[in-house]
Amino acid sequence: VKNFLFSFTVSFLKPDPAGDVAKIRFGSIGKLQWVTWNGSLPNGSVSIHNSYAKRIDYICKVRCNSGFYNPSMGSYCHYPNKKKEHRSSSFQVLVNKDNFEILEWKEGSYGSVPQNSIRTCSSGKMYVGKNKYGLGKVDPKDKCFYLPWKGKEHWYQKSYEVLTHMKAEEDLISDVKYNIEKDKIFKEPPKTMQSTTVTNRALRPVTKTVSLRKTTKDERRWDFSFSIRVSAKMTIKAGIPYITEGQVEVTAETSLAFSYGKSWTEEISHSITLELTIPPNHSCKVKMVGYQYRMDIPFTARLSHIYEDGETRSVIISGTYHGVQVGDIGTEVERCKPLSNSSVVE
Repeated sequence: VKNFLFSFTVSFLKPDPAGDVAKIRFGSIGKLQWVTWNGSLPNGSVSIHNSYAKRIDYICKVRCNSGFYNPSMGSYCHYPNKKKEHRSSSFQVLVNKDNFEILEWKEGSYGSVPQNSIRTCSSGKMYVGKNKYGLGKVDPKDKCFYLPWKGKEHWYQKSYEVLTHMKAEEDLISDVKYNIEKDKIFKEPPKTMQSTTVTNRALRPVTKTVSLRKTTKDERRWDFSFSIRVSAKMTIKAGIPYITEGQVEVTAETSLAFSYGKSWTEEISHSITLELTIPPNHSCKVKMVGYQYRMDIPFTARLSHIYEDGETRSVIISGTYHGVQVGDIGTEVERCKPLSNSSVVE
């Protein structure tokens, strides 16, 4: 607002605690974040055109109190609290990185907020709001919208809007590319997977066919470098890394229903057959032996939000693939032992 003389309170608050920086609790967060002010606007800072004041204002917050930042008014966040307009140089700016999330202003009244409204912090229920005069906060407990204006905190029970994000109908992770050159492979000591003992009570050597079978579970998980907001349906299309002869290979692309932070398991059946000559009046123990591999492989992928109207927004993400696999299956035959106190079959 131009050509007005007014006073406001200057707040020298400590920055938000580290644990509360960049938390927006509408489920898991994606590219929408509260970013600590460092002297310049981050790319993707969320703004409005304030037609009443004829300027562009940016959404900011101090603690749980949202307000506005305007470059022409200094490096301060102006926000309402306890019947006054305050300003602070320690604040955070709302950033929609890569313009990935679709944001909408929706009407509210008497403290009501629509679904998927943007909260200002995880410790309390306060939301980003605005009316025709500018940006402020919505407090459902007080059943109103608060506006910082000419040094005072003004409240409105009607004619305000709340910032919301549009929830995608479906999310797709595709174009997964593994950086095999930077993989980390851990090979554990061999383990006995299955064993059997073969006995020969005859007076002459006997050759027998020995078969061993064992089912193991391979595990795989894709972790991302940032939390993602999970929609009702999420799919990942990717090849699966596996180890063969000590080298990492990738299968053909397959589709899996994705669940963030959870592992997929696949049952793998192993079998091995060998012929064994057993000395007379001896027993021999045969073991199936395998190695468990753990692999950590960096990757990049494309994350796409697909909305009800067909609009798609995509962004490149990165993360680490974690896999557990049993391989290098072989056999070990222990030294055959003579049978004691046994009846010999001639």
